[in-house]
Amino acid sequence: MITSHLKWMQLAEKALNGELITLEEGLSVLEADNEEVLPIMHAAFQVRRHYYGKKVKLNMIINAKSGLCPEDCGYCSQSIVSTAPVQKYTLLDKETLLAGAREALQRKAGTYCIVAAGRGPTEKELDQVVDAVKEIRDTMPLKICACLGILKDDQAQRLAEAGVHRYNHNLNTSQANYSAITTTHTYEQRVQTVDKVKSYGMSPCSGVIIGMGESDQEIIEMAYALRELDADSIPINFLNAIPGTPLENAGRTPAMKALKVLALFRLICPTKEIRVAGGREVNLRSLQSLALYAANSLFVGDYLTTEGQDITADHQIIEDLGFEIELNAL
Repeated sequence: MITSHLKWMQLAEKALNGELITLEEGLSVLEADNEEVLPIMHAAFQVRRHYYGKKVKLNMIINAKSGLCPEDCGYCSQSIVSTAPVQKYTLLDKETLLAGAREALQRKAGTYCIVAAGRGPTEKELDQVVDAVKEIRDTMPLKICACLGILKDDQAQRLAEAGVHRYNHNLNTSQANYSAITTTHTYEQRVQTVDKVKSYGMSPCSGVIIGMGESDQEIIEMAYALRELDADSIPINFLNAIPGTPLENAGRTPAMKALKVLALFRLICPTKEIRVAGGREVNLRSLQSLALYAANSLFVGDYLTTEGQDITADHQIIEDLGFEIELNAL
């Protein structure tokens, strides 16, 4: 009779051999007893260590344009249907964006993410971002990620030519669950945007938000979809239910379940950057350090409208694990 430990190690071997684990195998990870979490994380770590060693990539975001969004995403405090008391402002000026980049360097982040709420950028907003990106590229050893919504072809081309390394556009949830989360854009539009940024030479970043009513099977389908999209970076967010949003009463993802999700994504997308993103402090709580046995990347600092933990705590987690920050990493 095969032991459970060997079962998880066999999944790691499949991942290392480039084989896709089956839906049934994925469900076995997500539905495993909590006593199996450590063996599952050990198996995921074999894959993580093979491709990334003990290095950890750090990313920092700046909320470059807050609120004022016409989209109705149920998880977002900046959406048109949210009554959450968030700051509302137009796109930050160049000097503020540059100051954010300098802060990213101080936090030892290798990638600086310029995020703007909205369906997509206006030409004026794009001009401002392009101007800031060019100066950051000329003066700082940072990789730059932009997250500005749905792009037109000429906008994607301009961002690429300005030196944007990566573009983020999350799938967020499964195709089947999409209409329950938002009605103002479609899952297909998200996929098309990710494909578009790839065609212009930017590295695609696309991830999910766990805890929005999706089934375990749908979590696996999200991982399959991101593998098919060939996203280089996959941020795994865990819903931080904000009062005033349609999902304000959604419960938190239990920490042990969150670890299983991270292990699952490592096994299905073995070569990719798996990033523990928004909601990690609220959902993983005291088990945050274990996440890095599957994930190889963290957001540091604050998120869009919620606070992250102090940077010294994140650096301490990495040091205590015996891991190493990968400077200037994409």
